[in-house]
Amino acid sequence: MSKEQEIKFLLEEVVKLDATDLHLNVGKPPVLRINSKLVPIKESEILTSEHIAELILSLLREDQKAKLQKEREIDFSYNFENRARFRINVYYQKGYLSAALRLIPTKIRTIEELHLPSSLKEFTKPSQGFVLIVGPAGHGKTSVMAALVDIINHTRQAHIITIEDPIEYVFTQDKCIISQREVGIDTKSFHSGLRSMFREDPDVVMIGEMRDPESIAAAVTSAETGHLVFASLHTNTAAQTIDRIIDSFPPYQQNQIKVQLAATLLGIISRRLLPTTKAGLTSACEILIANSAVRNLIREGKTHQIDLVIETSADQGMVSLNKSLIELIKRKEISLETAEKYSSNPLELRNLL
Repeated sequence: MSKEQEIKFLLEEVVKLDATDLHLNVGKPPVLRINSKLVPIKESEILTSEHIAELILSLLREDQKAKLQKEREIDFSYNFENRARFRINVYYQKGYLSAALRLIPTKIRTIEELHLPSSLKEFTKPSQGFVLIVGPAGHGKTSVMAALVDIINHTRQAHIITIEDPIEYVFTQDKCIISQREVGIDTKSFHSGLRSMFREDPDVVMIGEMRDPESIAAAVTSAETGHLVFASLHTNTAAQTIDRIIDSFPPYQQNQIKVQLAATLLGIISRRLLPTTKAGLTSACEILIANSAVRNLIREGKTHQIDLVIETSADQGMVSLNKSLIELIKRKEISLETAEKYSSNPLELRNLL
């Protein structure tokens, strides 16, 4: 079969077997990630450098090939026969081309379908503020953001602007106008997209990822100036997220960002995807709601006390990651070993149990 037919066969396998990722690396057969486990595609041959290059280059336009040659890596999205979308990262390792292809479901799943608390819907109701979705790479942050933004799309009239690299979920406009902008195609960078956003009359902004102090500052400012902002960050916990944001600025700016963050933050959702006892995936999450105590701790630089506020504020809708994990253990959805692996404090988890 031709290389175009072969890559389509591999993408078909991803969809058919309900995998989340496809990896193409020299010296290995094509490998799928299914329920967090890496599984080689049966009866596939070992990939050579020439074979991988032909497969990958069959997906790229000429301008993308030039960018890959210049920058040695590229992110892009790929529409597979109008049945599925893939977020693809092509990169070099040891001089050889490799690729990681992430399946993006065509349907935007609801909060319930993502196995998340329905209380998260409260974050879609304010007219302005800052909501952060955090967690390790590959744990579904974009899915959570898309679910929250789609609630707004179906419940009120607003202009929603997304800035993504690349565009993942494609929204179907309902009550809202939705402008989806892809970095590198529709805007030069996250920072330039955010800067021009103020002249585009948005009500709601979704930022695929905050990558630098300029993007963070623009996101916080947009929340300050009357917009509802959803953004993601690669951090593990709510307290760590706040520290990361503050520490990304030089010391002379940190007091200002503390004040801005304390004034604008609505909440932080930290999500984990865990393998279940029945060979599927489920969600655990930490939920921080920015009440007066949390705002004071941010202003005063006492973020180490935020975990205690989460632990003692269950009546306000806050959830610690360990308590979320314990609920899953009690329902026999996950094992204790899995919970300990994903807990940020395994000793406390055992004590709570």
